Amino acid sequence: KLDPGLIMEQVKVQIAVANAQELLQRMTDKCFRKCIGKPGGALDNSEQVRTGGRSGDPRPPSSGRPLRLCVSQKCIAMCMDRYMDSWNTVSRAYNSRLQRERANM
Repeated sequence: KLDPGLIMEQVKVQIAVANAQELLQRMTDKCFRKCIGKPGGALDNSEQVRTGGRSGDPRPPSSGRPLRLCVSQKCIAMCMDRYMDSWNTVSRAYNSRLQRERANM
């Protein structure tokens, strides 16, 4: 016999997974367009590889190995962080509004 509660929980999980996949796809598309631009035969200034220590320090880190940082990778990471922060803020505001509206019913 099928348990309606169990089926509902499975549907909720599937919806949550689909929403997470959509969020990741949108975030990836947006940040790739913002940070990569047109792919070509050469890297432009925003895609050059920099060598140096932490936080822009031109010296290598204490391990003696130079830190290789691809600027476009840093741009993508920062873009994704900002996107997630924004999504979380909007999500909290939306959920808060839904709760207020449910309380007023």
